[in-house]
Order: sequence, then C-alpha cells, then structure tokens
Amino acid sequence: MIVFPAIDLKGGAVVRLAEGDMDRATTYGDDPAAQAMMFAEAGAEHLHVVDLDGSFAGRPENRAAVEAIVERFPGYVQLGGGIRDAKTVEGWFNLGVARVVMGSAALKDPDFVKDMAREWEGGIVVAVDARDGMVATEGWAEVSDVPVVDLARRFEDAGVASLLFTDIGRDGLLKGVNIDATVDLARSVDIPVIASGGVRGLDDIHILSVHAHEGIEGVITGRALYEGKLDLAAAIAMGARA
Repeated sequence: MIVFPAIDLKGGAVVRLAEGDMDRATTYGDDPAAQAMMFAEAGAEHLHVVDLDGSFAGRPENRAAVEAIVERFPGYVQLGGGIRDAKTVEGWFNLGVARVVMGSAALKDPDFVKDMAREWEGGIVVAVDARDGMVATEGWAEVSDVPVVDLARRFEDAGVASLLFTDIGRDGLLKGVNIDATVDLARSVDIPVIASGGVRGLDDIHILSVHAHEGIEGVITGRALYEGKLDLAAAIAMGARA
C-alpha cells in the first residue's frame, strides 16, 4: 500500500485546509520543493500535490511551484486541482507529472475523462470526493445529487488508474479516516482506491493496510505529517508490509 505525503498549494505556499475551506488554511511553509525533498529523505517514492487555487479557478494556478517539485522530487508526482481540459492534462504530463487527478470533470464530462484515460494509459486518477455520501465538485464548493458509488462505477472498464476517495467532512481535521466508506467503495468497484481525508496517525495506516487486499491501493496524508502526529518513515514501512 502506497503512502502519499501531500503538498497542497495556495499562492505558492504549502498549506492544509480544514474540510476543503480556503478560508481555513494553515500555512506550513513557503518552499514546496524543499518540502518534497524532506518527504523524499524520509523514504517517500510517491507524492500527492494539489493546486488548490486551480481547483477553484478551473485552470492551473501554481505551475511554478509544481514544476519546482517535479524537478527535485526523485519519485512519482500525482497532481490534482483544476484539470478540466485536454491541453491542461497534456501540459502536466509533459512537465513530468506521473498521474493527474480529475474530479469535477469526472462528474460533468465523464466521456472526456474516459478519453483521457485511454490516451494516457495508467495516468488518470478519478477523484471521488464525498460529503455525506454525495459527490462534491468545484473545489468541494458544490455538492451534487450523485452518490459516490454511482460515479465510481461509471469508470469501470474505462482504464483509469485509481479512484481517489476523500471524505470532505474529515479532511484536514485529524478525525481519522472514514474506513467503512473507503472499504465499501473498494469492494463495490474493480478500480483500486486511494484513501484520503482525516488521517490521524499510524493506526489509520495499519487499518487501511489490513484491507489492502480488498482494493486499497494507497493513502494520502497531510496534516498528521506536518503536525508531527505521524512518522512518515514508519507509515511507509507499514504500508509496504500490506
């Protein structure tokens, strides 16, 4: 099971939001590339980066920071945030991003996302962001009437690499991962699932790793790392044993 340390970008700085609220941002540094290297030194081979400004704007807003991260981080960079057209997808892949995450586009234009999954084999991750079981979009500012499982099933056999499932109500709050909802989703589809939102400590990593054989590909963690509640090297070691 892959442990993805997260770098969320707002105005070029490293931040974490509470429940996806841009007005509830905590800043952890102003050098994203240096933060990426710190994660690499702890053993991270995968990194999850989010262009928060891009999520709301619907277009890339932190390109310079992402470029610096990709140049310095020796592993794989997975990137999300405002990726809603073919030109943007191509631009990030050409920059060296390993996988791109698409959320709002997956709900509003699933055929386009499927086209991208076919064109960029193994490179497209569909974000399934949930608030009370329903899909949220536009940087989590809007909640749809589409159940999470229904959206996920639209992409079976479409060639997407993974589903990134986030329980917004837990994100950035250290409440613990919504294990039940994450595992239920993994059991309901044939696509690997990445857990996100609320990682509190090593116990979350352990419980998810127990379910790795049911389709849990990885877990994303941010605030727990930045606030010293989770040791990244220990988390990676635990995930590797899954």
